[in-house]
Amino acid sequence: MKEILNVGVIGMGNRGVELLPNCILPQKGIHVLAVCDIYEDRQKKGSDFVVAAGQPAPFITNDYHDILQMPEIDAVIILTSWDSHINIACDSMRAGKYTAVEVGGAYSLDDCWKLIHTYEETGVECMFLENCCYGRDEMMVLNMVRQGIFGQIVHCQGGYRHDLRKEVAFGRENRHYRFRNYLNRNGENYPTHELGPIANVLNINRGNRMLNLVSIASKAAGLHEYIVREKGSDYDASNMEFTQGDVVTTIIKCAHGETICITLDTTLPRPYSRAFHVQGTKAMYMEDNHSLFIDGKDNKYDFKWKERWGSADEYRQEFDHPVWRDYLNEGIRGGHDGMDWLVFRAFFNAAKNGTAVPIDVYDAASWMCITALSEQSIAMGGMPVAIPDFTNGKWLDRPVWKP
Repeated sequence: MKEILNVGVIGMGNRGVELLPNCILPQKGIHVLAVCDIYEDRQKKGSDFVVAAGQPAPFITNDYHDILQMPEIDAVIILTSWDSHINIACDSMRAGKYTAVEVGGAYSLDDCWKLIHTYEETGVECMFLENCCYGRDEMMVLNMVRQGIFGQIVHCQGGYRHDLRKEVAFGRENRHYRFRNYLNRNGENYPTHELGPIANVLNINRGNRMLNLVSIASKAAGLHEYIVREKGSDYDASNMEFTQGDVVTTIIKCAHGETICITLDTTLPRPYSRAFHVQGTKAMYMEDNHSLFIDGKDNKYDFKWKERWGSADEYRQEFDHPVWRDYLNEGIRGGHDGMDWLVFRAFFNAAKNGTAVPIDVYDAASWMCITALSEQSIAMGGMPVAIPDFTNGKWLDRPVWKP
């Protein structure tokens, strides 16, 4: 086991600024030796974070290949824009570095297969940093499912329901990649926050798999109205026609008969929600009202269900996932209610010990491909599209997910 892990960080945009000081540098035994970004001001910001943490000033560069050529670097963390994730991850694996890559949707199936083939050719581990797999509610429900409380799982739902109008509309000023995506693409562009925890509940790639999907997109109206209101009719983007539908609904069928419904909803006014919903033959969980309905116990509330909203907290003491029990005792750290810290800790533990990462390239490809496939389905008026088996049959006997 390595006591010290030497790390290079590629990308110092929004996620880099959040994660480097809060979830990377404070972890035990992590030394950041290099920081990369194409913009000089972001390079400096990353270097300042490292120095503020009491470490020597890192090597800084605008070319990530420089970091991959450093023999002293053990692991690489990729926090760049969606369109660069897979190429950098593949280059990092070829350089022999333990690799962690931030989430996003794929641009093509070819990209997903490239990720798989690179891993299988090199044998170098690459972890997909889907932090929502480590959310407290998601892990409690997973714990209950595995104890049989939900019976057979029949249907799951999730969503990335997040008002991003300001982030997208001001994307060019803030050097954010979402603007060009929303202008030119129409699909489920950010599927993994909702899909990751559902995949764990349904044992996707580990005894089960996703077979096909259909996607439908609403019209695109929210961004135009927002930009006209905030920027005025003379602003050039006020006259641009955005392609991305305001609400995208995708339905997925699984090998064992379960259905999944995920929703992208990011350009209309609304509160944040991942809409995590699990429905089985014995119980149901709903994130939006934080409720649990267990057959034989809660049936009496059938017509007074509002009285049970918030009832999920009643089950914390009994069913909190062991990972979270330990985490609460240690003290919650990092962003996104602590789940950022947990996903990075899992990666660093694997890299230090030279073991397999818990969220691997097969998970990454299966979840990311939903973006490219949803674009196809929407373009064909909601026609079904097959989801590839990126495991090439290994899903039949791969062990269930363990955080």
